[in-house]
Amino acid sequence: MKKHSLSTWLSFIIPSLIGVILFMVPLKLTGDWKVPIATLADILSSFVAPIMPWTATIALIIAAIGSILFLFINTDGKETNFWVNLFNVSLFWVITRVIGAIFAILVVLQIGPEAIWNENTGGLLLSEDGLVTFLFTIFLFAGLLLPLLLNFGLLEFFGTMMVKVMRPLFKLPGRSAIDALTSWIGDGTIGVLLTSKQYEEGHYTKKEAAIIGTTFSVVSITFSIVIIEEVGLGSYFLPFYGTVIFTGLILAFIMPRIYPLGNKEDEYIDGRPFTGDEEKLPEGYSSISHGLENALTKAEANRSFTRTVSEGFKNVLDMWLGVIPVVMAFGTIALVLAEYTSVFTFLGKPFEPILAVLNIPQAADAAQLMVVGFTDMFLPAILANGLITSELTLFVVATISVTQLIFMAEVGGLLLGSKIPVNFLDLVIIFLLRTLIALPIVAGIAHLLF
Repeated sequence: MKKHSLSTWLSFIIPSLIGVILFMVPLKLTGDWKVPIATLADILSSFVAPIMPWTATIALIIAAIGSILFLFINTDGKETNFWVNLFNVSLFWVITRVIGAIFAILVVLQIGPEAIWNENTGGLLLSEDGLVTFLFTIFLFAGLLLPLLLNFGLLEFFGTMMVKVMRPLFKLPGRSAIDALTSWIGDGTIGVLLTSKQYEEGHYTKKEAAIIGTTFSVVSITFSIVIIEEVGLGSYFLPFYGTVIFTGLILAFIMPRIYPLGNKEDEYIDGRPFTGDEEKLPEGYSSISHGLENALTKAEANRSFTRTVSEGFKNVLDMWLGVIPVVMAFGTIALVLAEYTSVFTFLGKPFEPILAVLNIPQAADAAQLMVVGFTDMFLPAILANGLITSELTLFVVATISVTQLIFMAEVGGLLLGSKIPVNFLDLVIIFLLRTLIALPIVAGIAHLLF
């Protein structure tokens, strides 16, 4: 192993340690156990909440107008820069950004069809304490501080050591363990953003990015507590979250091996094929020594403070203007369908006999809750409260809503807004497969508990 200066060691250790604490260590700073990055977002949200609906709307309008303008600017043969990459998107995403901006305008002005702007649809997303407000603040801190996890060797160090676990079990590189932990302990949205950045930088293949984004971007422990409390089973949190982890690991083993994830191309964003050579240990190195060598080399190459800050601000703008319009557009449409149509009741019918076979009480009522989670992970718990009386069924509904993982108001919208190679049909299929595979597992554990 090469010799490195003390300053290089400190460049690896200090930023990485701060990044781990901020993104992955739950602390009780304001009454609740949360990772500091989420606490910072909550604190900022409390100050800026009154102006956030209009601030978000202005950002959505900028994203829409900028994308429309780039439809008429020929960038072929020209060197691309950050702004070109931000606004020069396909026609589908231009339309999505325009729809997101229109929905935002209707919500803040409360004009047009009430179905778009009422408190249970668009208003739920763009209220002072709504999802978009939270995303704006979490994206600010996550974007600025993500370089602490990305740029100073932490992923290189962990990645080299974890490859012997992640590759055979989940068909993933070792560095993806950080993405998984960030999602499970911190927040699924941060996990998606971390995965997207790693994919864009050429560290994950298309298949790997799709697997990580759709398999490990679980909601945080904090949000899981909110869900189990909402259905009145707070005293069952430990078995509930234990079931979520157990079921999630089984799904993480199965999903990469079947369609559609199993059919994704094993090549990088620039077209390079995956060979596995980058994961082989050089002669004379152990996993730890090679991991340290990679980490210190990475840290030594990223000593520029201004470049790190600049990259952080670019991350923030990319999230604000690239991701939030997708969340607003798809999230509003999904919530309108859930609130004003019986489409989810109809779509849930096939689950009724399955729940009956699994001996789940109130199967007819619970069936629609198996699919409504595709719009928003919190909706099944909200609708179950008052509709379902069986504790066993409430436990199943709450657990399934978390293990389904794909929901358009957040993770689904984020995935579609990112460069991770998954489309809407992929997300529908993954959502249904996760539900079908998880149901017998969760039902079996629920019968042991109740």
